[in-house]
Amino acid sequence: MKETMTDGTVVDALLHSGVHSMGPRLLASLCLAGAVLLWGTSFMATKIALTEFSPMVVIWLRMAIAAFLVLFLFKHIPAPDYRKGDWKVLAFLCLMQPCLYFLFEGYAIALTTSAQAGMISALVPLMVMVGAWAILKESMSLRGVLGIVVSICGVIWLSFGGIPDVTAPNPLLGNTLEVGAMVCVAIYMVVMKRLSARYSTWWLTGMQCVAGAFFFLPGAIVSGFGPLQEVSLSAWCAVGYLGFFVTLGAFGLYNMAMTFMPAGRAALAVNMVSPVALVTGWLVLGESMSLMQLVACGIIGLGVWLGRRG
Repeated sequence: MKETMTDGTVVDALLHSGVHSMGPRLLASLCLAGAVLLWGTSFMATKIALTEFSPMVVIWLRMAIAAFLVLFLFKHIPAPDYRKGDWKVLAFLCLMQPCLYFLFEGYAIALTTSAQAGMISALVPLMVMVGAWAILKESMSLRGVLGIVVSICGVIWLSFGGIPDVTAPNPLLGNTLEVGAMVCVAIYMVVMKRLSARYSTWWLTGMQCVAGAFFFLPGAIVSGFGPLQEVSLSAWCAVGYLGFFVTLGAFGLYNMAMTFMPAGRAALAVNMVSPVALVTGWLVLGESMSLMQLVACGIIGLGVWLGRRG
């Protein structure tokens, strides 16, 4: 009888532990799903906003909107556990994202299609795996390295296969800038993983939004805002969507998910950004891709699959 009760107690404890552990996993999955949906549709929204705003103005507006929300909600964000010398890491984090990341991506989407830019985002998980292996000592196999090489080959093919048109005047340069943006965001994700142990993810996200608003303001002033009263409702809605939901929401949700899992594993969710971007670019903007580019997308997908298996 005593043995039975002991076994039952152990089973109950294990079940309770399993149910309890499902909470963080479920929360992480929901956060990743929300971030992917927002990131995937951001390419389409940015393309719409760029029809009536310059790239620098679009970037500043989305940063300014997100920064306003952060200041409004600041008292509800937990204070960080700051340690001496952290300012260097925080400054580097802001340099990578939002400063260089949005600078590269803002001009990239003006030069290529949202579908191609979204497909290139599939490189992020593999880049994060390399960074997590080098800095965070997370494991990576030979198959993961092969996946990186195959994906890069696919991106090169995708870029050279682009045909210039009204919506994509220079796909080669645009896709190259988008790769630069993905490098920045991959570095940011690895650094964020280290900081998230002592800093609230929403505090870090808010800090980046405020830093971005100050960083891009001079460029927006130089570019000129133009006659704002003539801007269409669709362009304003696109900017509002980018500021209210994508800039603050997507990165905040992703940062929260990273607190529950390794950086490399969380980055794998970014694989789903590409199909979301392709579908929204086709449905909303009427974008199309050549057979050569579709094959290149398949190669990128193969590389991502190999990296995921590794």
